[in-house]
Amino acid sequence: MTYDLKKMKIAVVGLGYVGMPLAVALAKYGTVFGYDVNKTRVQELKDGWDSNRELKQAVLRSSTCQFTDDINDIADCDIYIVTVPTPIDETNEPDLAIVEKASAALGKIINKGDIIIYESTVYPGVTEDICGPILEKESGLKSGEGFILGYSPERINPGDEVHTVENITKVVAAQTEEAADLLVELYGQMNGGNIFKAKNIKTAEASKAIENAQRDINIAFMNEITVILNKMGLSSYDVIEAARTKWNFLPFTPGLVGGHCIGVDPYYLAKSAQDIGHDPKVILSGRDINDNMGPYIAQRIDHFLNSQSDANKAQKNILVLGFTFKENINDVRNTKVIDVVNTLKSYGYNVDVHDPHAQPDEVIHEYGLEILTALPKGQHYDCVCLAVNHKIYQDMTEAEILTLIGADETSVKPVVYDIKSTWKERDFSGNVIYETL
Repeated sequence: MTYDLKKMKIAVVGLGYVGMPLAVALAKYGTVFGYDVNKTRVQELKDGWDSNRELKQAVLRSSTCQFTDDINDIADCDIYIVTVPTPIDETNEPDLAIVEKASAALGKIINKGDIIIYESTVYPGVTEDICGPILEKESGLKSGEGFILGYSPERINPGDEVHTVENITKVVAAQTEEAADLLVELYGQMNGGNIFKAKNIKTAEASKAIENAQRDINIAFMNEITVILNKMGLSSYDVIEAARTKWNFLPFTPGLVGGHCIGVDPYYLAKSAQDIGHDPKVILSGRDINDNMGPYIAQRIDHFLNSQSDANKAQKNILVLGFTFKENINDVRNTKVIDVVNTLKSYGYNVDVHDPHAQPDEVIHEYGLEILTALPKGQHYDCVCLAVNHKIYQDMTEAEILTLIGADETSVKPVVYDIKSTWKERDFSGNVIYETL
């Protein structure tokens, strides 16, 4: 079949961190609809506001992308790109409910010859063996003939203004060579043709799964090394600084590993391995290490607070700076900071959390936690834990930090626990116990 991209209408299904920037970028080259079931989200985009703060207001308002929450508005499209979330459930099993529901909805409106591309992260086989049959059932069309499936794994990095959808390499694959060539053209118009055509859809699916699993494992190694070094009385920061002088050392750093990608995708790869009878020891071991870093950090804070005083923990106050799963974004999905907070509370400490980026209503809804959006004044804490490296924290001076802990008002030194060593070069002049991972 021959395709003419210039005559084809495109619908991006799911307008979150992945779908919205993609829809706006594609709209520069043709007719594009952005569809989402969230009416509030669609309306804010129509008004030129992105609550995720990925695109500026001027960019949204100048875009020709047509945002809608009515699926009938996209019924005449020729290409559908599915970018909905693929989370895990409470048992760390892949939860495909959202992508399955999106597939069922699309199956009711697609027409013969349409192309359905999935960008959602999945394990190998989901696109053709799970989503394909759903589309077949709802449409009455046959996969690979009546409609064509494609896959191009998303590589959006929230908060990253350098590696955007318009300059990263895109991996593409489809059921037919003609459709694969169309995907090369479709995505290539955005990024100057920086496209890698995978051998088939399952290969493309697997490539995405191992990208994030590899990063997860590398960080897990550094986290385990950090635990070992801490027991030796050594600083992981100092050790890594020395080790990275070797030309082929990979300078991963320890820390909390959450979010909707790195903290989730390894479980998709593990599921795929288990389905074929293989026990993915390294993958799951890495995830286990990273999943337990929040409680470990809380234990370290507890140790340093109690090393000086045996005062009632209920009389000690801790301020945690940052709650989102990474710096300078508002996404709190699968944030591992909650593990630090909950563990400290379980010890009996009073814990406040400050984050200027996180949306308070969302944090209450997801975690039942009230957060501060302004730095407290007049409240002196026994410990300040820098959990997320938002720019506002990176720019804090020694004096501003000491104001939070009131270090000059007590003979017992407060603790500054700096997870990522952001304040390593600050001179606290012996007024505090400064510790890092």
